[in-house]
Amino acid sequence: MHFIMKKLINDPANLTAELLEGYTLAYPNKVKLVNEKIVVRANEKAEDKVAVISMGGSGHEPAVSGFVGDGMLDASVVGDIFAAPGAPKVFEALQMFKRDAGILLVVLNHAGDVMSANMAMQLAERAGIKVKMLLTHEDISAGIDTPVEDKRGLAGCVPLYKVAGAAADEGKSLDEVYEIAERFNQQMATLAVAVTNCTHPQTGQAISNLADDEMEIGMGQHGEAGGGISKILTADETAERMVLPLIEATGASSGDTVQLLINGVGGSTLMEMNIVYRKAHQILTEKGITLVPGIVDELLTVQEMGGFQMILCKLDPDHVTYLEAPANAPYWTTQ
Repeated sequence: MHFIMKKLINDPANLTAELLEGYTLAYPNKVKLVNEKIVVRANEKAEDKVAVISMGGSGHEPAVSGFVGDGMLDASVVGDIFAAPGAPKVFEALQMFKRDAGILLVVLNHAGDVMSANMAMQLAERAGIKVKMLLTHEDISAGIDTPVEDKRGLAGCVPLYKVAGAAADEGKSLDEVYEIAERFNQQMATLAVAVTNCTHPQTGQAISNLADDEMEIGMGQHGEAGGGISKILTADETAERMVLPLIEATGASSGDTVQLLINGVGGSTLMEMNIVYRKAHQILTEKGITLVPGIVDELLTVQEMGGFQMILCKLDPDHVTYLEAPANAPYWTTQ
């Protein structure tokens, strides 16, 4: 077996437990760890407000747990590296947040996560827990008109957490929080590009196979195939190739307001990502589209993979308000 990984870790079997311990020790005023793999707010939300919970495998830090905090998620349920948490653990979190106001469970469209979430929803129904599930599926790499079940959920979940969390904190009902978040879900689109490979930190093996002079637009966040491998392009060429289909997918046009996010996936620098943002911003502005303040940062990573995800969100006026509302999570703070 050929190992190519070079990481500062201890026992590969303890990666998730150790990273969650370190994370919650670093931000004790914002988050705490309960029952091994459930991260919750340090300051609990009042029970008369809707709880917002999400889930996902570890290895994608800061997602998902980095967005647990005031104004965003109430809890995250964490799986092992690149693996969905089991249904019993998701159900445990739903039991923990059972309340008359209800729970919104946000799930990214990946087979393992969806299976666990569906099983937990069945258990919750039998237990009399009021919960609605929202599935994110904004990846357009398979085609804009591809059926929802074949579109992956990528880093667009993060601004959606912000919108849903703010609506819940405002005191909206479960039906209202769901409608606001689902409308946002339907109006966002994401494309990813990978320029270098990443490794699975438990096995040390590469999970994608790109040559030194290649890139792949549309690659998924676990090395899944995308829209095709090509020779590497410049930042401007890459930005143009990605933002134009995103504009088409969201239906954004002159007079609309959008938010543009560049999510680094682990191995690309802020210099590269800001250059990409610059070109995409230029193209959107030339089309008469107004941009609210954007984000160029690492939100949902894939270990040391080089590349980024470009996320475009067409905003209704209430979405602008919820994005601007106060939040105090370890990796998203709005004053």
